[in-house]
Amino acid sequence: MLEYSPLDNRHKLKETKMKILLLGLSVLFLSCNTKEKGIGTDSEDNSPNIVLILADDMGWSDLGCYGSEINTPVLDSLAYTGHRFTQFYNTSKCFPSRAALLTGLYAQQVGVGRSWKPNWKQCTTIAAELKNKGYRTYMAGKHHGVDVPTDSLLGFDAYYGLLSGSHNQFNPGEQRPGEPKPAQKRVRPFYVDGQRYEPYTPDSTYYSTDAFTDWGIKYITEAVEEEYPFFLYLSYTAPHDPLMAWPEDIAKYRGKYKVGYETIRQRRFERQKELDLISEDFELYEPTHVPWHTLSEAEQDTEDLKMAIYAAMVDRLDQNIGRVMNTLRHLGQLENTIILFISDNGSSAEVVELSGDGKIGTVGQWTSLGGDWANVSNTPFRMYKNNSYEGGINSPAIINWAKLNNQNVIHHTYYGHFIDVFPTLLGLIDHPYEVQEKVLPTEGISFEAILRGKDTVPDRPLFFEWSTGAAARKGDWKIVREGDDWELYHLATDPGETNNLARTHTQELERMVQLFNSWKERMEAQSPIILEGEAAKYEENCWQLDS
Repeated sequence: MLEYSPLDNRHKLKETKMKILLLGLSVLFLSCNTKEKGIGTDSEDNSPNIVLILADDMGWSDLGCYGSEINTPVLDSLAYTGHRFTQFYNTSKCFPSRAALLTGLYAQQVGVGRSWKPNWKQCTTIAAELKNKGYRTYMAGKHHGVDVPTDSLLGFDAYYGLLSGSHNQFNPGEQRPGEPKPAQKRVRPFYVDGQRYEPYTPDSTYYSTDAFTDWGIKYITEAVEEEYPFFLYLSYTAPHDPLMAWPEDIAKYRGKYKVGYETIRQRRFERQKELDLISEDFELYEPTHVPWHTLSEAEQDTEDLKMAIYAAMVDRLDQNIGRVMNTLRHLGQLENTIILFISDNGSSAEVVELSGDGKIGTVGQWTSLGGDWANVSNTPFRMYKNNSYEGGINSPAIINWAKLNNQNVIHHTYYGHFIDVFPTLLGLIDHPYEVQEKVLPTEGISFEAILRGKDTVPDRPLFFEWSTGAAARKGDWKIVREGDDWELYHLATDPGETNNLARTHTQELERMVQLFNSWKERMEAQSPIILEGEAAKYEENCWQLDS
């Protein structure tokens, strides 16, 4: 059953198509009722496990259940047997999103609103809270900070992964015999269960998405065998650049994107209407991609290859999430595990220029998706990562837990934020957060009641500030800027941000700007980072730092 407001008659379920999708995709989890060894299989009072999955630079339309042509049957099945959100917000940038997600605070309050280099302060994390409640806490993947996840502040028992931003998906370390030099911006610190490697040079079977999953499965198995509830944070680097994928995955999509940007964007847009994610009268913002026909045949072939690799990365991500689901099922834990999937920001238009061997998709060549395909990936929204328009800050978000006892719920009117995940997960396991000394109280509001179909969350304001962009939302109103001038949009009637009302609704604009300015003053007062001299100068330039 879909969740609608009384005004949502525009969303009419296409029952026949949806039933076909549900029938085909839910088959993946029909066997989840099988009870095998493991805690929590028969008792109703066992603490539920939590698997929090974060994608990196994934656009809103890149999953099948959000309109894509990319094959993502596992995530689709989790969506069609769970909850999908159409308005769930990130910070438009990797590391502030990660801080907000784990702490329930705005990144500015943690100290990383402008740079990933300061230590996190005046906060606790989901992992630390769950560890105090008897959970085993594990992380595999990208952290993008200087604090090591196994430090007491972050609260993870074990960690495998990339400490900083982006890395070569096949080899983040030194050149291996018989291979090209790995394309990379710089050597990145890597952790393997407490051991720091810089560089980290794995063997030739390494691929980031596979490796993070391997360790996640190892951690899950360890916790269940020792009869502990667990929290696993799987923080993938896919589909962030460099675009790299296994050849067999790329082959599935090679040639499918030669129809061009316009066709793929329109197909996704129409599919989103069929899935009742957006209304029939949704107005698309003018495309920012170049016309496909203006590209030469060679350029079209390269663009097809880039998008095929990107699709292959999303496909492989879904395959690996399937491995996690199968592990949970075989251990008898699937029904007792809360699964949340989300992306840290919109698809990215950033382009990294590095010399390499020229073979796109392989260990020796760093390739970025670019703004044209990012425009398509963020369908139906405007702009990309690093911007405060919906294309930068609106995440695909899925939550699934058998004990919620509802299927295919699409939340059209509720809007949430990464800061809400902290109180929600603690609420779902019946351990609400208690305020601590020297820790700021959470900014988030639990959406547990929404998931249980009991209540609605009030239209509280949400705020965004990254680089030259900023935004605020309260109810259906949103202000946004990229530079100095504020724009005003009414998202209930204009979710595509096509009609700027700043000149005609001046009182509403003033009210929203005052809300933002008050929030900004509070963030500056609460910031744990006081910068002087060279440090302040560095921070002023940090917007240009790569990820």
